[in-house]
Amino acid sequence: MNVTGRRPGSAAAAVVFAIGMAGTTLPTPLYGLYRAELGFSELMVTVVFAVYAVGVISALLVAGDYSDRAGRRPVLLAALGLSAASALCFLFEGGLPLLFAGRLLSGFAAGLLSGTATATVLELAAPGHAARAAFVATAAGMGGLGCGPLLSGLLAEYAPWPLRLTFLVNLALVAVACVLTWFLPETVRDPVRWPPLRPQGMTVPPGARGVFVPSALAAFVGFALLGLFLAVAPAFLSQTLGEHSLAVSGAVVFSVFLASTAGQALLGQVGVRRALPGGCLFLVLGLLLVGASLAAESLALLVLGALCGGLGHGLAFRAGLAAVSGAAPPEQRGGTISAYFVVAYLGISVPVVGVGALALALGLKNAGLVFTACLVVLSAGIGLRVRHRPLPES
Repeated sequence: MNVTGRRPGSAAAAVVFAIGMAGTTLPTPLYGLYRAELGFSELMVTVVFAVYAVGVISALLVAGDYSDRAGRRPVLLAALGLSAASALCFLFEGGLPLLFAGRLLSGFAAGLLSGTATATVLELAAPGHAARAAFVATAAGMGGLGCGPLLSGLLAEYAPWPLRLTFLVNLALVAVACVLTWFLPETVRDPVRWPPLRPQGMTVPPGARGVFVPSALAAFVGFALLGLFLAVAPAFLSQTLGEHSLAVSGAVVFSVFLASTAGQALLGQVGVRRALPGGCLFLVLGLLLVGASLAAESLALLVLGALCGGLGHGLAFRAGLAAVSGAAPPEQRGGTISAYFVVAYLGISVPVVGVGALALALGLKNAGLVFTACLVVLSAGIGLRVRHRPLPES
């Protein structure tokens, strides 16, 4: 891929990225309201949430490199269009079919945005500011994910039309993002109009498997923690901790992503060798605190768990990505990174559906305790493995 000379617009691209990602997490504090309105179980809440990961994985595998050929701006506009369509599904929902459709479209949007918006922020950065642009892209993506629940929680708690106003505001923000995108410089030289899709395979070369397995499993645990907060934390807050404020629910979820952004920013100072075992340690601490918050019915412990777990997710995820990227040969790097993201997004979906299923038999509190115990064992095992067999520094 050839790109033109660097031009201003990196900050505007970061705003577009943040707006697009915020739209994908807006429903988080609202699931309890949908449950009351439509009368479905906690298991169905987690299934509705998991459909998002299906959309993300599909978009990454089918169109992960599409913007390299079609251009950044058309793909960004397509992703924003999908985000708007998702908001309309929630705005006019009348039952589960539109909720499923909204989450699937949201996943497609996130899958297209993740790579395209990151590349746009980097390519529009001023010369000599690549490291800063990489952090801006990280902060925009993770910050946007965290701001979605915060915004919808505040609007649902303190403004009228709790299931409608959030998505009207989202549509307005998407319109602003479309205007910004329209005026962004195109960084792909000679883009092709409507190039054919080239589904990307997933490959893990034998020489990279020793790095890939612990890195991907750590990402799985970190994303499972994110999935827990995104899908069922509002139910934990209301049913187990007695906290019914949607604003508080959104703020707790926001704290996880804030801490994750901080963890990813620390990688440059910590290094891959120490970041992955350190991230696993913080994941263990965060999960133990989440479990303790359920057992003791303590909101303070849940917030501490969100902060520790989010920090661990940020450290482990970015360290694993750097290690996997460095270990794979150039000709197989794309497929290896795709496999890494697929494992990560399986973590955000499959375990939380398990929590929903367990909740039917054990109750939400006990299901959460089983969930955290399983992830503590897995995360501790990964941490010990990479402590004794460190990853190569990338």
